[in-house]
Amino acid sequence: MIELEGVPELIDPVMICAFEGWNDAGDAASTAVGHLDREWKGEVFASLDAEDYYDFQVNRPTVALEGGVRKITWPTTRLSVVRADTGEKSRDLVLVRGIEPSMRWRSFCNEILGYAHELGVEMVVILGALLGDTPHTRPVPVSGVTSDPDLARSLDLEETRYEGPTGIVGVLQEACTHAGVPAVSLWAAVPHYVSQPPNPKATLALLNRLEDLIAVRIPLGELTEDSRAWQLGVDQLAAEDSEVAEYVQSLEEARDTAELPEASGEAIAREFERYLRRRDGQPGPGGHATESGGLEGGTGGPGAPYLRDPSTGHGRPRKPSPKDEVAKDDAEDTGGDGDDAKESDEAGPADEVKDADSAREADDAKEADDGQGAEDRDGDGDEGPGSGR
Repeated sequence: MIELEGVPELIDPVMICAFEGWNDAGDAASTAVGHLDREWKGEVFASLDAEDYYDFQVNRPTVALEGGVRKITWPTTRLSVVRADTGEKSRDLVLVRGIEPSMRWRSFCNEILGYAHELGVEMVVILGALLGDTPHTRPVPVSGVTSDPDLARSLDLEETRYEGPTGIVGVLQEACTHAGVPAVSLWAAVPHYVSQPPNPKATLALLNRLEDLIAVRIPLGELTEDSRAWQLGVDQLAAEDSEVAEYVQSLEEARDTAELPEASGEAIAREFERYLRRRDGQPGPGGHATESGGLEGGTGGPGAPYLRDPSTGHGRPRKPSPKDEVAKDDAEDTGGDGDDAKESDEAGPADEVKDADSAREADDAKEADDGQGAEDRDGDGDEGPGSGR
């Protein structure tokens, strides 16, 4: 049985784990947990016995001089606790940081879960980073996966469907599932062409996603500035190599294409409705555009609509163009309008059109004098193409 001394009762504890090695491209995950430990001044309360889990020929101990005294540091996994207090909400984080073990993975996971049980941990979050075909110039993709369908729905995560070789992150998540402990894995994609650590941009992306997941604001310190400096440095290196620059450009194009909105019927309809709302408020009669560029269901004159609102069935007017203004001026100069010009084209001989226009002008003058309506027009006007006006 695990005995904990000096660990106070924790508030809504969440366990956050990261392991150096195969699951930690660019050291992004382990650096994220280290950042939390530094910012909130974590206190180590337990360490796993290195003899049980590590091959020292693979993960060798290190030696250093401290005050003239040689000291050996053994590879291991340590547990610390921090209080995340942002003023609005406080909760405790149990930080697990170490190296991927060389052996006895199931015993290793059971020991970590033993601590989680004793501390009353509500959820385990495991951070990881992998190499991927992602450009360094775009936001770092971070995927959240879980084996728990209920957790996937409540936290808007993906259910893991991965098949293939796995590391301690996958094994620990599966152990949590079997133990009935809610577990989530957050994976950051690191550009494979710049995989050497550190990668502050990937670390920052993991912390941002973790912040959303645990609903606690995380102080970022200098990470934001370090992330900008890292990207500028990689930009300069890529600019010096034409092949790398061309490759990065191809990754950017592939990424941007993959993130385009799906051209589905519903997506197109939504965009269409937003477009119509932007044009709302312009007066005009009904009608919609035809394939030939003309209008159907409208008069076809200036201000006539070329689209129809699918929700109301009413036409939406188009914005008058300079061409429309010229046509309007020409119609006024010749004493007619757009409709008269169209009807005159269909009338036949030009002399009949001329007679009809003259008769209509005489009718208009007469109506102005005696104040009567169109029914007082003479017979010549009724015989022309403008009859019924």
